[in-house]
Amino acid sequence: MISAAHTALAGRFNPLVIKGRTHAGRAELRPRGELVHGCADVLDETLTALPADVRRVELDMADVVFMDTAGLQFLELLDHYGRHRHIPVAATHWNGQPRRILELAGLDTTDPLHTPPSAEPPPAGPEPEPEPGPPACSAVALERAEQLCVLRAEVRQLRHAIVSRPVIDQARGILMAAHGCTSDEAWHILRETSQLSNTKLRTVAAALTAGTGTGGPPPPEAVRTALRTAVGRCLR
Repeated sequence: MISAAHTALAGRFNPLVIKGRTHAGRAELRPRGELVHGCADVLDETLTALPADVRRVELDMADVVFMDTAGLQFLELLDHYGRHRHIPVAATHWNGQPRRILELAGLDTTDPLHTPPSAEPPPAGPEPEPEPGPPACSAVALERAEQLCVLRAEVRQLRHAIVSRPVIDQARGILMAAHGCTSDEAWHILRETSQLSNTKLRTVAAALTAGTGTGGPPPPEAVRTALRTAVGRCLR
């Protein structure tokens, strides 16, 4: 059993592939690649193809190397499948960047679909004295603060990438049509233009896409000059 989808930026992102097998009513699936736009469709195709007698679905996420907000949709679909079929589902063995995203989202990094049992009510009687916590400036507190800063920076970068990706995809398509180049070559042209003109990559892409519309403004002179140089270098 293999389901796969290729992302729009084939040279930059890893396509999601889900391999698996069923045995004794249990489906063992192993996704590989990135949980980005389209990943929920790949999972839906995989789950739809499972035999009707499956009574448990387990996903080993060890080979997933990246996820954005589409990964949360992936998990929602898996959870909905389990509730609809009244069978247990699990997604375990997270690591790397996907594990940090789950942690930031407040989900269980062991299995984000796991619902912990409700806490038992405290016994009657006087409340115990709270144990003193670590000093505010302890090494543990500082390390946690640094980790939080890193996670926040990653989320900002992730949000920026999600917003920028559609216009960059459009610009790559324009360059591929105009110069007969590959997706990878179009990406290198955009990046080279950005560097030569000292302009943000998203700004370069937006200028190119705006200039192709009817009556759209042409890109700034600095961007046009850098683009001609980049095309000459990359397609030499």
